[in-house]
Parts: sequence; C-alpha cells; structure tokens
Amino acid sequence: MPDQATSIRPAAAIRGDSAPMNSIERHAAHAARRDRALAAFRQAAASGGKLGLAKQTSNLFRDRSETGKKRLDISGFTQVLEVNAAEGWIESEGMVTYEDLTAAALAHGLMPAVVPELKTITLGGAAAGVGIEASSFKYGLVHETLLGMDVLTGDGRVLACTPDNEHADLFHGMPNSYGTLGYALKLRARAVPVLPYVELRHQRYADAAKFFEALQQACDPRGADFVDAVAFRPGELVLNTCRFVQRAPFTSDYGYEHIYYRSLREKELDYLAVADFIWRWDTDWFWCSRNVGAQNPLIRRLYGRARLGSRTYQRIMRWNSRHGWTKVIDRLRGGHFESVIQDVDIPIENAPAFLEFFQREIGLEPVWLCPLSSGAGPRFPLYPVPSGKLYVNFGFWDVLHKPTPKEPGHYNRLIEREVSRLGGIKSLYSASYFTPEEFHSAYGGQAYRALKDKYDPARRFPELYDKCVLGH
Repeated sequence: MPDQATSIRPAAAIRGDSAPMNSIERHAAHAARRDRALAAFRQAAASGGKLGLAKQTSNLFRDRSETGKKRLDISGFTQVLEVNAAEGWIESEGMVTYEDLTAAALAHGLMPAVVPELKTITLGGAAAGVGIEASSFKYGLVHETLLGMDVLTGDGRVLACTPDNEHADLFHGMPNSYGTLGYALKLRARAVPVLPYVELRHQRYADAAKFFEALQQACDPRGADFVDAVAFRPGELVLNTCRFVQRAPFTSDYGYEHIYYRSLREKELDYLAVADFIWRWDTDWFWCSRNVGAQNPLIRRLYGRARLGSRTYQRIMRWNSRHGWTKVIDRLRGGHFESVIQDVDIPIENAPAFLEFFQREIGLEPVWLCPLSSGAGPRFPLYPVPSGKLYVNFGFWDVLHKPTPKEPGHYNRLIEREVSRLGGIKSLYSASYFTPEEFHSAYGGQAYRALKDKYDPARRFPELYDKCVLGH
C-alpha cells in the first residue's frame, strides 16, 4: 500500500544567502525557522495521527513502515550558527551534516570532540542515536559532548535543555530515543583544538589477548589523541594510535586511488592532513565500497574522486532497497542471506570473548574496533553505559551468506544474545529482534515511559520499541 502520509513543510526555509550572515543574523534566521516549524507541527498535531520526520538522507539500516504518518519537514535546519573557539564549542541546527559542521570548526582551528565516520551523519541524528569515533576513549559518545539542545517535543513546545536545567531529564533522555521524544532543532557541542596533521602508527598483533592489553594501555588520555583498530581475520589485528602533530614529513591521500584500510596492513607509520584523517573512513565507507564495485581500480576511476564516499553509496543502497535487486539475486542463489549490520559495545574485559565468538560463529571480515569511555556525571538512561568503564565498540557491516537455510534474523539474534550475555549493549540504527521485555530492560524502559508521559503524552511520535524493532 503506498504511503498516504501528508507532508508538512514550514514555509521558505532559509538556507543561506550569497552574502554570509553574521552570528546575530544566523540566530535570527534560525528563530524564524523554529517558529514556522512549531506552527506546522501544531497544525499537523491538531488533525490527529502519528507524526514523523521528513528527511532526504538517512544512515539507518532497518526496514521501516511509514504508512499513515504526517511529515514534519525540518530539512531547512542546516546552518552552523556559531563557533566559539575561546570557550570550545560549536552551535548548529539539527540537520547540519558533520561534513559541514567539521569544515566550520576547522576554519577556527577546532573539530567537534567526536566526529562520526560518515560525512552525511547529522549532529541531530548523532544526538538522537549513538555516535562514536576514535576520540571516544577520551570524550565518550557524541551525546556526551553535547552542552545543550533545543527540542521540539510531542506536546508542541520547543524546550531549551541542558544537563542541569529544569529539562535535564529530556537532555539525558534524548540519546538513543530516535525521534520518539522530540527533534533537536539546535544543539551546542564541545569542540577541541587541532593541529594541521595527524601521525598514525599501526601496530600488528597475532595474539588477541596481547592486542586487547595493548588497546587498553593505548587509551591513556595523556597519550594518543585517537585510538581504534581493525581485526582483519583471526591472528591479524592492527592497533592504530594517532596524535596531532604540527608538521609532517609526507602526507598520504586516501580520497581517490588509494584505500585507507589496506594501508593498515602495508604501513607502520603514516601522516594525514587533519581533514583527511577525520574522513579517512568515509571514502570507502570503511571497506563497504567493495559491495558497489568501487574498489576495482577501473570502476573507481569511473566513480571519480567527487563520487567516492558515503553519500554516493547511501544513494545506491536506498535505490536497491526500493527495488530489491539483491534480494532477487539472493533467492536465485539459494541458501541463507542475512544483512548483519551492527555496532555493539562490549566491556573491555569481555572483548576477547566477543571477538572469538564473532569470528567463530559469524565470520564477517574485517571488523572495526573502537574504544570508548563514558565520563563522570549523570547517565543517559536509554543508552546506559556505566561511568568510567572502558568498552570496545565492534562494528561489522555486510551481508552474510550461509549454505543452510535459517529463520530470518538468525545470526542477528545470535549476536544480540551474546552481547547481552557479555554485559554489552548494541546500537539501534539497524535491525533488532528483542522481545518487548528484553528491550525495555536493556534500554531504560521505565525512564522512557516517564519521559514519554511528560513530553509526548498524546503519543504524537511513535514508541521507541515500535520504531526500532517493529519498524513502525
């Protein structure tokens, strides 16, 4: 059945003029967009039914049924509003991509404290979901770098939320809520100073126990500025410790003909300009560019530098999702095909056990590993990671093919059970198979219900379980 949703679009969203605006003008333009969006929301809410966000791009990887939703279009909220180098923060609207946010920060000698790997991820999306990168061992997840946000709530208000004001409960409840409590129209995030270049050291390990010991030691915040790793296969692990430097004897280029993840096997020492380092994973979406032929040298040249990256691959993925070509091919080939696209966070002491399980039972290669440590202070109830505890994020993104037929979601369920057994937690941007009881236990069900009753009592936005597991 085609989607019968009505599009709700605020009038004439301001995207910027040929002459750049100053900070006062940008904030005034934002206030006008906010008022129009609020009026459009109230008009849509008055007619009843569920509301959803209209957006042109998405980094979600789960099936969604959108039938019957009215659409609130806040796609015009794409402006960086202010960069404050002296106080170390950057303020922007919620639909600003990290590509634009980072460019604005770099112009002032700063970067957002945590920059997720893909250019098309938005600041509002990372706040409502879970964002991570190689600086997360120092600064935590993206939402732990936020200083405040203005949220359009389900009861028709725009609330200024900070960690310690009267709406602190909503500030801490927004992460991992995926737009079911409200939408962040404006956010302020911590920014940190950068130097022009980054030095990368790649250390190789054959023994997993020694590797994880070295990974933990590398997470001393007084040492490296960035730490991540790749498990290429059993017995081949590469630890990457990176730091800012003022000068570089040479720089590499992984934006066109050369592929970054392959360099981890080939080099022990490397240098990148700071912007190239920040986006080192985007050109090949880690290694997923191979699924669209972009690692073939000839096809890579046909793509060209400008089209190599997550934005292009996302469009291809969405096209395939609409038309289902790979599903047809998979049915003809037979056996069991399953999309295994997940990010899971495992306590460091259980990380070796998870890696051994994953390589034995799932077998996808490579796997990205990224350490993270949450800071002190109030916790985020919908993504409860204990304060001060080191975790390792395992990222794996591919389609698994097994010759023996299995029930749908078999291997994803296997992963979910192992993550729970090892005291971990998984992100919800892709397919999930939890029962309601399992889900509410893992993701702060009681706190979520209290927030929903307070800020969306009429249930204008969908429920978190319905959206993230049932795909409603």
